[in-house]
Amino acid sequence: MSLCAGEKINLTIQDIAFGGEGIGRLNDLVVFVPFVAVGEVIECELLEVKKRFARARLLRVIHSANARVEPHCPYFGECGGCQYQHLAYDEQLRMKHKQVQDIFERIGGFSPAIIQPVIPCPNPYGYRNRIMIRSQWDKIKKGLNLGFIKADNRLVVDIEECKIAEPAINSQIQQVRLNPPPKGGLKVVLRIPPEGWQVPRDSFFQNNFFLLPGLVQIVRKCLEAARSTHLIDVYCGVGFFSLELADLVQSYAGIELDQLAIKAARQNAILRGRTNGEFVAGAAEDLLPGLIKNFVAEQTTVLVDPPRKGCPSGILELLRQVRPSQLIYVSCHPATMARDLNVLCQNGVFSLAGVFPLDMFPQTAHLESVANLRANA
Repeated sequence: MSLCAGEKINLTIQDIAFGGEGIGRLNDLVVFVPFVAVGEVIECELLEVKKRFARARLLRVIHSANARVEPHCPYFGECGGCQYQHLAYDEQLRMKHKQVQDIFERIGGFSPAIIQPVIPCPNPYGYRNRIMIRSQWDKIKKGLNLGFIKADNRLVVDIEECKIAEPAINSQIQQVRLNPPPKGGLKVVLRIPPEGWQVPRDSFFQNNFFLLPGLVQIVRKCLEAARSTHLIDVYCGVGFFSLELADLVQSYAGIELDQLAIKAARQNAILRGRTNGEFVAGAAEDLLPGLIKNFVAEQTTVLVDPPRKGCPSGILELLRQVRPSQLIYVSCHPATMARDLNVLCQNGVFSLAGVFPLDMFPQTAHLESVANLRANA
């Protein structure tokens, strides 16, 4: 069957890929369509047709799934910030669990049974404590659009509020609209500072305060079970995990490239009275080899919370050589996480004891995960 862009077809949605696009098949052609649900029959328009796959946009739902709900946000479908507002929250959790299972099995070669159910967020809406507003000149209305990148192009959709942002953030959005940037192309970061923490403006901190205690609880349980006496926190930021876990170990050390974050981490340690450790500034691949020699591997847990791209190969190889008693891997990108864990577990160096997904980003295709690895004798 020869198809081309612009044609309209009917599809039955069989699955939802990680990232949010629904999957339908037309003979041997896989078709990706956003904003759909499993089991739905839809009409869509082909936008791009390749040899083995195509992308399409949803025109109408012919037979809707029971999981389909009315989105809270009037910009949903146009704004690219959310992918799942059209799905009931329990369906989002079920779907994300399956996606992580599929990724870990396909990329990492791990059994789906190792993936625990996704821990839900107490507030599926109104949870984000940090967003970035973009400004773009609109030639038609001869004014600035202030908002987020659209779902289907690089233009900015003008917004009055964000339904997944905390109320205080939406108040800040209104202030930006009253006092807009002087021109298009500028970005405005809006943030609610975490209570009791020093966080520089551009330094990382988790975007969801509501599920943050759940994230800490999972990591603490992993560390408690290992009974390590030392902790090395790689990519430590402002010292969040180091300081939340410092009472469980005799000593800790945090590594972070962001020098302002390290300065804040030292201040946070003083504020919390966590004086049994240190924070050092620099690249993990440069500092970790020397630092890890100061700790007894059999008594040490290494926690890594890398960027979305995952850990450099040099870090993974070093960890395989040193074999600390435990590795705790925290990530917002299950694909790079599964890839790195596969490397760490090769030849039985480490065993994956469990993966704990947390829905830190409801209504979106993202989630956080904690992996607990133990060194084999």
